[in-house]
Parts: sequence; structure tokens; C-alpha cells
Amino acid sequence: MAQGVFVVTEQRDGAFRKVSFEAVSEARRIADSLGTDVTAVVLGSGVEDLAGELEKYGPDKILVADDAALADYTTDAYSNVLADLVASVDPAVILMGATIQGKDLSARLAARLDAGLAMDCTAVKVSDGKLTCTRPMFGGKIFADVQIEGELQIVVIRPNVMEISENAKQCVVEKPAVQVGEVKTAIVDKNIDTGDKIELTEADIVVSGGRGTGGDFAVIEQLAAALGGAVGASRSVVDEGWRPHSDQVGQTGKVVSPVLYVACGISGAIQHLAGMSTSKYIVAINKDPEAPIFSKADLGVVGDLFDVVPAVTEEVKKIRG
Repeated sequence: MAQGVFVVTEQRDGAFRKVSFEAVSEARRIADSLGTDVTAVVLGSGVEDLAGELEKYGPDKILVADDAALADYTTDAYSNVLADLVASVDPAVILMGATIQGKDLSARLAARLDAGLAMDCTAVKVSDGKLTCTRPMFGGKIFADVQIEGELQIVVIRPNVMEISENAKQCVVEKPAVQVGEVKTAIVDKNIDTGDKIELTEADIVVSGGRGTGGDFAVIEQLAAALGGAVGASRSVVDEGWRPHSDQVGQTGKVVSPVLYVACGISGAIQHLAGMSTSKYIVAINKDPEAPIFSKADLGVVGDLFDVVPAVTEEVKKIRG
């Protein structure tokens, strides 16, 4: 009988994504409620030494799938390897992060393993041995509690939502043989931003600008820097070519769940709200008092962002010394 929680972690260039620690921590909580164990898997090339970083978050076993063919993520190679590992472990639940990679991989695994899939979950509860997953629907207009039918369940969690908690246990590290199988895709080119930019989906603070900036993001960047946060943008800004698509927050961009989200000159279209509505605190700065963003904000400031944002930045600098 299938049992146990199987966590698929994600690393990039030898460093774990923050959501990997969130996923292992959440897996430990779920497993403790179910009275079962946690197996975490690390995939990549030259990643054997990474296993130790996961031990303090509570897995009972760590599988290291280390192969040159896994150096770069490709859907077929990763799904081939994971399908074999899942078959060997026979878990009841598979958990991973709702990153671009996680969304792609989870859908392929669900089809391959004939498993139910709950995507972009913001909470997971266990009652009477059953999982209930909370996830947004209809562009974030509602949150639904769903239960997955079937023996194998795949739960994909929204980054920056689940609590990271240390719960070290005696852990076994194994390096199983890897069967990559047939791979029909290959990476032909990579274009990676190697700067010190904070990953948008992992930032605790996000300062976003909209059409109201007129394309001038200097004050947005200054406030983000003062707060130690990341810079985001609305779709209209990206469509105008003022910011790259990697900065876009919204239904067709990135979904963020920071502790603090500051929306500057953003009206608050439903597509944008879908990408940031789960932020813990939302501050809106807009000169239009009727802007929809104010209905979602914990604090609203009616005013010109070019007057308000620099003043806020100066106060932040004073407070932070």
C-alpha cells in the first residue's frame, strides 16, 4: 500500500531554491500528521554534497539522482528519472514547489503516473488521514478547498507561503542508479541574469510599479533597495517594454506571496491581483482614489507616487540607519 511523502526539491547551479526548504518542511508536517515518513530527492549533476543542506528540515531519507544528463532541467529527462524513483518508493503524496519548473514537471508526472494534481496550493490540511488543499481559482477571485481522488496525490505549493521550520531527524542518504531513458529535448542556449537581483518569487518584500510610473522605475528601485526587496511590474509596464517579462507579477507573469507588497501606480486589474493577492501585507500608492487596488490593500496612500515613494524611501533609510 502506498505511503509516505515524496518531496521533489529544486536547485539551480548548485544552490537550492528557497521553495525546496518550504516543501521539505511542509512534507514533514504532513507526514507527522499521517504517521509516515518523508523522502526527499535531489536531481542534478555534481549535487551529492547538497544533500546535507536538507537534513535539518526533517526528511527520513534523501535520494541523490546525480547524472550529467540532469545538469540542466529538461522535462523528459527529469520526469523519466522521477517516475522510476516514485515507483521504487511508492509514496502516497508527492510534494514540490509551484515554480516554472515545478509546474511543468508536476503536470508531466501526473499524466505519467495517473495521479491527481492540486496546483499552486497555499495551504494543506490533514484530517482523518485525508489531505485538503487550498488553492486559488478563477484568477484568484476565490480560494477552493479540494481533495484529490486516487491513491497517488501530487501537491504543488506556492513559493513563499509555507513556513520553513527546522526539525532534524536521523537521515539516510542514498545515491540510486539513474536511468535517464529516452530524451527528445536538449538545452541549446541559456541566458541567465548573473547579477545580485533578488528572485521575485522568493522575496519577502516586493515593490512593484505600474503604468503610473510612465516607465521611470528609479524611485521604485530605490525603495526596493532601501527595503532589501525585489522589483516587480504590472503587465502594462512589460507590454510597453519598460521592464523585462521576468519582472511581471500577475496571472500571465509570476505569482508572489511576500510579507510586504508595495504597489506603486498600479490600478489593480484582476490579472495583477491574481499574482499578489496572497501577500501578507499590501500597501497601495495611487493618485486615483477609486483604483481597484485599494480594495485589496491593508494600507492605501492617495497621491502621486513620485512624491510619496521618495519620501517613504527616505524614512526607511532613517529607520534602518
